[in-house]
Amino acid sequence: MPAPAILLSCLLVIAAGASLAVQQVLNANLRAALGSPWWAGFTSYLVGMLAMLTVAMAAPGPRPSLAALRGAGWPAWTGGLFGAAFIATAILMIPRLGAATVLALIVVGQMLCGMAIDHVGALGITPHPAGPLRLLGAGLLVLGVLLVRR
Repeated sequence: MPAPAILLSCLLVIAAGASLAVQQVLNANLRAALGSPWWAGFTSYLVGMLAMLTVAMAAPGPRPSLAALRGAGWPAWTGGLFGAAFIATAILMIPRLGAATVLALIVVGQMLCGMAIDHVGALGITPHPAGPLRLLGAGLLVLGVLLVRR
């Protein structure tokens, strides 16, 4: 991939991370307005589902077939459960810990789990061993959380 394309890709991912921070704060605000973390999470997913449905319907390309849906295998269907746990946890914890700490801890969790998945090649991905530099990077990320928390 050419350098400009890599840079653009990285900037898009950074923007997605920034949108995650905004989303979690807005969800915590919605929790306060609705008086329920569960209805706030439901509302967040409902709005997200409608947005994705609109994009999916407008996007070119084939629609999924019933055979493809059946062939996905049960683990592929559980991603939404992890998303729901993530949203609920963030909604509950941002008022207690603050947005920066919660998001820093989320990144640590993502990094550690991602490194474990990479290391063993879990869930069908190509293995990427966790060498000393990757472990050092994860350690520095944990240190960053401690510094952000202060």
